[in-house]
Amino acid sequence: MTTGVTVAVVGAPNLAKELGKKGTTSDLTLYNAVRDDHATTIVEPTQFPEKFPPLLAALAMADRCLLVVDALSRPVAETIATLDVVDVPTTIVLGPGVGDGELARVLKGSRLEGAERRPLDLPQLRALLEGWRAPVVEGPVRVPIDHAFPVKGVGPVALGVVRRGTLRAHDPLRLWPTSRSVEVRSIQVHDIDRKEAACGERVGVALRGVEADELARGQVLAPDGTLREGRTLSGESFVRCRYYRGDLRAGAQLQVVVGLASAPASLDELTPTTVTVTADRTLAYEPGAPAYLVDLSVPAGPRIVGRGTLR
Repeated sequence: MTTGVTVAVVGAPNLAKELGKKGTTSDLTLYNAVRDDHATTIVEPTQFPEKFPPLLAALAMADRCLLVVDALSRPVAETIATLDVVDVPTTIVLGPGVGDGELARVLKGSRLEGAERRPLDLPQLRALLEGWRAPVVEGPVRVPIDHAFPVKGVGPVALGVVRRGTLRAHDPLRLWPTSRSVEVRSIQVHDIDRKEAACGERVGVALRGVEADELARGQVLAPDGTLREGRTLSGESFVRCRYYRGDLRAGAQLQVVVGLASAPASLDELTPTTVTVTADRTLAYEPGAPAYLVDLSVPAGPRIVGRGTLR
């Protein structure tokens, strides 16, 4: 049994390829580093900053984040503003072109002000990643899907990370938020056939009971009755991005992001501590999970609006 960790590498487009072997490519690019009994999956938001959703998707997939700052550019500023809202453990990798004092001024008052900082040293970074582990979460299995495709002779295959419990071959599961029941035909972990996969491991899951074109990022494999679903979502402990410049009022058209799922949504109500939105389609979620609001039309400043905790 291997251990696993998923790491988002953001801020610079050229570091992730130095840390692992290239794998799945879409709006995200995944790299894999497998050594002994430990596997690191590195996620790069390849189409950011042209598109904002890949950044949030990479962070949603990640147990840890490497923020690479080799220049104080506009994309890096938006990444820092996003990480101030998205609560993922972050280590800052400081390139030679940015001084520590200059960075400290940029991060002052943010969540990242006290974050660990490392030099841009590849051997040190590889050793750091090999020491990281995904947290083990007990309970009914949950696997958010990030990619899916058909495989000749196998059928539909979903890719994702086991985020809770243990995934086992022949498990009967529900494809949330649909009502579709599926069965796990087989499991691979980094191209090795397995009977089961533990929390934190990245898996390829061959499924029975669904077609490949019915699978999509943001769907979740989990037993029936273990998640909630709905279009109207309410969050508490709302944290607004302090750099967001848009005008929030009832009826504003935004995007709501829950895990790896996103949908256009209308802002119903916003108070200093709570938020309610209605999405244009049903989303699956767990109470207590974060939901993010995004404004893709804002003319200036970061596109992240804020975060609420789902009720």
